[in-house]
Amino acid sequence: MGQEEQIEEREVLGSIFPDEIADISETAFRISIALDIPNDDDTGVEPPLMLLHVTYTENYPDDAPILDLSLPPSAPKYLYLDVPSDKAHLLATLTPTITENLGMQMIFTLVSALKESTEALIADRQAAVRAAQEAQRLKLEEEENRKFHGTPVTRESFLAWRNGFRKEMEEDEARRRAEAEGDEKKKKQGQVIREERKAMTGKELWEKGLVGKIDEDEEGDEMDGETLESGVGKLSVTT
Repeated sequence: MGQEEQIEEREVLGSIFPDEIADISETAFRISIALDIPNDDDTGVEPPLMLLHVTYTENYPDDAPILDLSLPPSAPKYLYLDVPSDKAHLLATLTPTITENLGMQMIFTLVSALKESTEALIADRQAAVRAAQEAQRLKLEEEENRKFHGTPVTRESFLAWRNGFRKEMEEDEARRRAEAEGDEKKKKQGQVIREERKAMTGKELWEKGLVGKIDEDEEGDEMDGETLESGVGKLSVTT
């Protein structure tokens, strides 16, 4: 009875998967499974095809079939699925389905369950990548916003700023006072220098005899006037 059910199931599978199924032997065949996965990563790589290898055991369907997974020859590498590494996990997901369907034809059910679990695995990995990318984007956005918002003001940071500002104002005031005092000192020094220059100029005139000569000339003029007046007074008119 087992062999009759196997032949019957193989004929049904041939009508369901006319282009996907290929016989390996009288009791073994493989089914190509195309995965329905949205290509949202802009890689341009088509979702992978998986090959489910099925071998009927002597007592199938009372016993579980022998299953294996592979990729078509020269299949491109897919970012979110590595069949050689993921095969054990994916086949393990079929164990509950096999247990529930013992005694019944189960290959179509296994193909559907395998397709669903594989697509779920890929979707989880895609979601994890998107979450990591979103977290990175938010981190960069937060860092960029921090440049414009600055550091939040707290009481401690305000007091530190105020003390620094007051110290800076005091230093500016002391610098202005020092500059004003320096300017005033320079003005006084300039005045002293100008006065010294005037004194030196008079001294030079004195040393050159110019001042004495002027005084003597003035005194000489006064004496000549007095002599003339005295002489005029002594004059007498004779007849």
